[in-house]
Amino acid sequence: MTQLFLSTKGKTLGLLLSICLLLTSFFLSVRLGQMSVEGAMIIDTLFRFDENVAEHVIIYERFSRAVTAALIGSSLAVSGGLLQALTRNPLASPGIFGINAGALFFVVFAVAFLSVSSLSALIWIAFAGAGIAAVIVLLLGLMGTDGLSPIRIVLAGTAVTALFTSFTQGMLVVNEANLDQMLLWMAGTVSGRTVDVLLPVLPLMIGALFCSFLLAKPVNILTSGDDIAKGLGQKTMAVKLALVLIAVLLAGGSVAIGGMIGFIGLIVPHIVRALVGNDHFWLLPYCVSLGASLLIFADLIARFIIMPQEMPIGIMTALIGAPFFIYIARKGFRKE
Repeated sequence: MTQLFLSTKGKTLGLLLSICLLLTSFFLSVRLGQMSVEGAMIIDTLFRFDENVAEHVIIYERFSRAVTAALIGSSLAVSGGLLQALTRNPLASPGIFGINAGALFFVVFAVAFLSVSSLSALIWIAFAGAGIAAVIVLLLGLMGTDGLSPIRIVLAGTAVTALFTSFTQGMLVVNEANLDQMLLWMAGTVSGRTVDVLLPVLPLMIGALFCSFLLAKPVNILTSGDDIAKGLGQKTMAVKLALVLIAVLLAGGSVAIGGMIGFIGLIVPHIVRALVGNDHFWLLPYCVSLGASLLIFADLIARFIIMPQEMPIGIMTALIGAPFFIYIARKGFRKE
């Protein structure tokens, strides 16, 4: 992408504008739908919620969707930015650790063979699957004398993703009874995710986002290369392991809540780098605001495009992200 690299004053102003964009997207998400609601009704719902008032219930559901989309979008964007820094691969995204595939496999197994139907239970099961897949990739990446190799991580992630995807497809063929539910999870959705459902995983994901900001300076040093980082006294292995843990918590939690929502972790960090460069002190806050805004707008468009039905949000992000992925890949090949 064209490099703009704003000045410090420009970066500050841009961050404030991105926060305004996030607030605007949040307001529009709550206000618009098959039935539009007035701003006064939204304020009334916030301070005097009554579950017996239809408008209040609708606003609460939309508010929950907006919160869910914002949390997932920001988490995937930050996770993608950290993984791209860790692997030094511009095409890296949360799926590189097999996180998506591991979470989906565990969910399909739980629904198909353990008859689990509770959304809260499935979230924790998906979280566990994402973590196990990431641990396998991490162990494979640590094999060898050079420690945690970026190339080995990419290869291990590709292999683990292919393995879990094959197992998942096999289970879907054997058990078609819950195919509709699984297809919705695979396509990605924020529908039906109330704030109450988010509360158990919210502290983990918010804590991971906060920790990612604390690692901004070490990540900046790490991107200059392992030799330079070690020469500056950095414990590169500890930083890499911390990055992996944070990325797993963010991406795993996102997949557990919303299913297979792709491309946010790929495209948002690239957009942000075009604005602020590789300084993660600026890159990560921008990823939070722009990633959240992008997914909220994608969910909003998904409600209207085939009204009265809704298009899965994962399809919307794919429509946005696939052309961007092709552009980045072609740009990389031209550089070679």
